[in-house]
Amino acid sequence: MFNIIPIPAFKDNYIWMLHDHQHVVVVDPGDAAPVLAYLNLHKLKLTAILCTHHHNDHVGGVRKLVELYNVPVYGPQLENIPCISHMLGEGDVIEIPELKIKLSVMDIPGHTHGHIAYLGAGAVFCGDTLFGCGCGRLFEGTATQLFYSLQRLANLPDETKVYCGHEYTEANIRFALVCEPDNARLKQRQADVQALRAAGHPTLPSTIALEKDTNPFLRCAEPSVIATTLRMTQIKETDETSIFTALRTLKNNF
Repeated sequence: MFNIIPIPAFKDNYIWMLHDHQHVVVVDPGDAAPVLAYLNLHKLKLTAILCTHHHNDHVGGVRKLVELYNVPVYGPQLENIPCISHMLGEGDVIEIPELKIKLSVMDIPGHTHGHIAYLGAGAVFCGDTLFGCGCGRLFEGTATQLFYSLQRLANLPDETKVYCGHEYTEANIRFALVCEPDNARLKQRQADVQALRAAGHPTLPSTIALEKDTNPFLRCAEPSVIATTLRMTQIKETDETSIFTALRTLKNNF
C-alpha cells in the first residue's frame, strides 16, 4: 500500500505525492524545491512524474526533477510539457511497478485544451478541472467541453477520492451558498472546511459523492440552482449546459 500526501506550493497549489516510504510518484510538480525537500528529509526516491496539464504552476519543477532523478514523465499528448517521455490520452493505462499501481487516463478538456485526469486505486487526480465545491476557469476550451468533463468525473463511483490542484474549497463554498443558500449538506461542509483550515489542515481530498451534494457546477439540474442562476443573469435557457455556462461566468466575477 502507499500513502497520498499534499505538498503545498506557491500560494495555494498542492503537489500530490504517492509513496510507500521508499518510492515516490509526484503529480503536477509546479515547483521542484518542496518536492526535493520532502524527498531528502524522508530519504525517498522519486520514480515517476505525472502531469495533468501544461500550466507552469503544475509543471514548472519537472525539468529540475528530471535532471536530478532521470525518471519517466507522463502527461497529456495534446499539450507541450517539458521532458515528457510518455504522451497520454483517453483510455491509456500506465503502471508504476514500484508502487504496484495502475492508473487509467481520462480526457477532461475545458480548463486547457488537452487536460487529463489519472484514475486508479479509488482516487482521481483531476488537476484544475474539478475543485472542492468548484471547477476550473476556461482558459482554452469551451464551457460545453468543461461541462461534459465534469459530468464524466461526476459519473465516477461516489466513494472516489478527489485530488485536485488547489486549495480553493473555502472560497468556492461562499459562491456555492449564493447558488444554494438552503442546502443543508453545503452548510455542514462549510463548517467542516472552516474547522480544517483553522487547524491548518487541507480540505482535500474530497469525494465524488460530496461534490455531487454540494458543488453547484455538478448540480445544474437542481431547481434551486436553476432559479438562482436565472435570477442573477439575463439568460432564459434552463438546460444544464446553459446554466453551467452562466454559473461559470458568475463565478469569474464573484
